Amino acid sequence: MHERELTHTAEEEYQAALDYLYQFVNYERKMTEIYAPEKMDPFRPARLLRALGNPHEGFPSIHIAGTKGKGSVSAMCATCLRAAGHSVGLYTSPHLQDLRERIRILTPDDEEGLISQAKFAALVEQLKPAVERIGGLTWFELVTAAAFMHFEQEAVDVAVVEVGLGGRLDATNVLTPLVSVITSLSLDHTGLLGNTIESIAAEKGGIIKERVPVVSAAQTPGATATLQEIAHRRRTSLTLVERDWQYDGRTWYEPQHACAQQDVTITKAPEDSLVQAPYTFDLALNGRHQQHNAVVTLAALSQVQDAFPSLSLDALRQGLASVSWPGRLQMLLEGPGRPSLLIDGAHNADSAQKLASYFQEMCQFRDLWLVLGITADKNVPGILQPLLPLARKAFITRAQHPRATDVASLKAVAAELGHEVQTEPDIAGAVRAAWQAAAPEDLICVTGSLYIVGDLLNCWDSLKSALLRDR
Repeated sequence: MHERELTHTAEEEYQAALDYLYQFVNYERKMTEIYAPEKMDPFRPARLLRALGNPHEGFPSIHIAGTKGKGSVSAMCATCLRAAGHSVGLYTSPHLQDLRERIRILTPDDEEGLISQAKFAALVEQLKPAVERIGGLTWFELVTAAAFMHFEQEAVDVAVVEVGLGGRLDATNVLTPLVSVITSLSLDHTGLLGNTIESIAAEKGGIIKERVPVVSAAQTPGATATLQEIAHRRRTSLTLVERDWQYDGRTWYEPQHACAQQDVTITKAPEDSLVQAPYTFDLALNGRHQQHNAVVTLAALSQVQDAFPSLSLDALRQGLASVSWPGRLQMLLEGPGRPSLLIDGAHNADSAQKLASYFQEMCQFRDLWLVLGITADKNVPGILQPLLPLARKAFITRAQHPRATDVASLKAVAAELGHEVQTEPDIAGAVRAAWQAAAPEDLICVTGSLYIVGDLLNCWDSLKSALLRDR
């Protein structure tokens, strides 16, 4: 009884901490403000952290920005460092089900490492005196500060930190990391970051620091030139995948699996890198783009290998073969006698095109059924156009999120593209409708945003039982 009472108190304190934080401006929930210094003060996070004793200076870090792949590369880096025996702080966004997913410490004994409810509530209490002295703070700035305090107090060996939005003005940009990483860049949040790939690269490249090495995914010529110019100004080196690191990928199917397995072989690497060609790594994450992300990870970790002597080839191999990154090409259900159910947070035109290529190149199924929910600030036609022609039918729904597009608007855009879709009021109803229509050899994919994926995961336990009863 006493234990239950303590747990209940911890839950109440955690909820109170969340309620306190959600009083502050949250650009993830309402991205209507201009992404500019007068709206997102680049000096305010530093003032907050200074009032807290500069916790971000208490641990080495790896800082990762990009349009696509930054979460995957963050997870890969953290898992490889964990496999090397280190205590690794991991700060990512957004979360799928619980805010605590954003703040984790991976250790050899704990592969998940969620911050406890009690610890999170205690950190928010520690924030409050500083908040009273500093005006205009945002929700993300406070959560970021809590993460850095947690990592310092728990004395992590290293923190892997994903940028929230952009880079130049992001709250995480107070870090001076061991290496700055830029993953694949494409047009996204154009109203906030600019409508050319060069302007996007300039914002993301804002995380590049004086004399801190930079690793970048392969980019368009314009983006590459922008990153090279920033690196030159900051007097640092730029390592570019597909120029300095090269690779071949291989895929194959295993019995009873709808999606292909894959590995990546390094065919070229710098002479002083941890990996020497040829060397092959099995990959846990699905999709050809993860081959490229894995090479970005290897290039980044090779830049920090002197700081972590236990970071061996074996640790890299274990990390890439075991990393988990939920909500990204994640298979929730498959097996004989029922459809396969895949979830993926593809949320812009580029990621939708990559998902379409994944269906065509790395999946085997009879018919594809889509369940889609998209946020309102996205290029909705750009997301729908590559996906709808591949599907037998699409079911349109709306995430429980303020920025979600209503189903009528999505249906209208689909009609303009020449496709008839079925609307459902919520994710559970949409998945049930797709499940009832699909045959055992078919593939159902829930996609369009991480918010719709999170809604599904929140109701998955009960929904899964209902679906399996139907089969």
